[in-house]
Amino acid sequence: MLAGWKRTETRRGVAWTVQPVSAAQAVKEYTCPGCGRTVAAGVAHIVAWRSDGVLGDAADLAARRHWHTHCWSIA
Repeated sequence: MLAGWKRTETRRGVAWTVQPVSAAQAVKEYTCPGCGRTVAAGVAHIVAWRSDGVLGDAADLAARRHWHTHCWSIA
């Protein structure tokens, strides 16, 4: 489902797993938590989820969010 290499980034003391999604793989619309606008289908973006949550990996993955690449970079 996701394209690109997963990596771990730390933002404000929280570890996040970040994975790019290519334009070809972006088949649904999402709401970016950074700006509140739509990440349209066909737009390359990133998906981020906590990699150190206390509820476990499954809960962290279920709470993943799709961000505009720019919004993530300034978050």
